[in-house]
Amino acid sequence: MKKRPIIGITMGDPAGNGSELSVKVLLDKDVYETCRPIIIGDASCMEEIVKRLNKENEIKIHAVKKVEDAVFEYGTIDVYDMGMVDMDKHIYGKISKMCGEAAFQYVVKVIELAMSGSIDATVTNALNKEAINMAGHHYSGHTEIYAEYTHTDRYTMMLAHENLRVVHVSTHVSLRQACDKVKKARVLEVIRIANEGCKAIGIENPKIGVAGLNPHCGENGLFGTEEIEEIQPAIDEAMAEGICIPEGIPTPADTIFSKALGGWYDIVVAMYHDQGHIPLKVKGFNYNKDLKKWDAVSGVNITLGIPIIRVSVDHGTGFDLAGKGISSELSLTNSIDYAIRLASSK
Repeated sequence: MKKRPIIGITMGDPAGNGSELSVKVLLDKDVYETCRPIIIGDASCMEEIVKRLNKENEIKIHAVKKVEDAVFEYGTIDVYDMGMVDMDKHIYGKISKMCGEAAFQYVVKVIELAMSGSIDATVTNALNKEAINMAGHHYSGHTEIYAEYTHTDRYTMMLAHENLRVVHVSTHVSLRQACDKVKKARVLEVIRIANEGCKAIGIENPKIGVAGLNPHCGENGLFGTEEIEEIQPAIDEAMAEGICIPEGIPTPADTIFSKALGGWYDIVVAMYHDQGHIPLKVKGFNYNKDLKKWDAVSGVNITLGIPIIRVSVDHGTGFDLAGKGISSELSLTNSIDYAIRLASSK
């Protein structure tokens, strides 16, 4: 029987809700049946949230300095203790240089552990971009940190919620820059990555939908020419390589996701950040207006094209919820499930 994969889970920004989500997920005994989880973060933060959740009789924190010292037993949360947070200065919900530095170093460490083979996959809780930049680390998000520290040029993010999956030609750039990045070479690259990403999670013959950039895909050049000059040539070349793009042409963004939900595609190539993120979050994020709380915050973010496995929650740091015990752990649960699936297929 194949060993349960070791999953390294970053704690995220210490001022956010990542520590709470981690404890809530690891209160589920079933997690330990399928993987060996270890938190990369600060043991002091994890101990604090255990107290706030009144789970001291159910869970103990086990601080370690190397993965080999983890016990991987239900009832004990192993924490690769980075010792980055001064709890006298720690405030939930407040952006700070200290917490930005800590969150950044957790990510660097989990990448290092994965690259060395000490862990089988990585899962990331949310960090705050302003905080890490305040700490002097000028990245627009996790994806870019992973790309640099794994020395990868060819990558993209995949968002997934149930059977809806999306990859992006561009992500964290201005909308004006995003339009300029819709070039044949990049579109073709992302189609190829999407195809390989689907195969990695067990889809043998992926069906790929490719979104247009302009309204109605430009109406034959009336509203823009990117579909004619950049996207269609990329589709033609991908299909010549044997990649399945059922319609063989760009599909208008206002219908492609409905088709994806209907089973037309296994994955959609979106041209920019919000084109892909909005439908995923409309489906995965459910707010209860009567109870005035989120019933579900689900969906995962997977970085494709890098040499290690990285899956992330598809939400922010939850500064408004941090420390209150009311955050939903569903996205983190789904992220761990995806990481196990990817690690098991390697």
